Amino acid sequence: MCRNIRTLFNFDPPATEDEIRAASLQFVRKISGFNTPSRANEAAFHAAVDDIAGVAGRLLAALESSAAPKDRQDEAAKARARAARRFGQ
Repeated sequence: MCRNIRTLFNFDPPATEDEIRAASLQFVRKISGFNTPSRANEAAFHAAVDDIAGVAGRLLAALESSAAPKDRQDEAAKARARAARRFGQ
């Protein structure tokens, strides 16, 4: 359920609004237990996603690091290698 919640800080290029929103949506799905909310809960669900995306965006903008930014392709290759070792080909 939380496959889109990934580290978004200190990447080059920086995380996009779509990536932040996807992570926020997964977070709200996880804590609410709803993949898709009912009509009665739809407004609260989407408001929570919007609020969390806003807070997450402000957090990422405020964080600082002395480390060099990570490369997305390098990190993806490392993740694939870990998965191959863990699960096999």
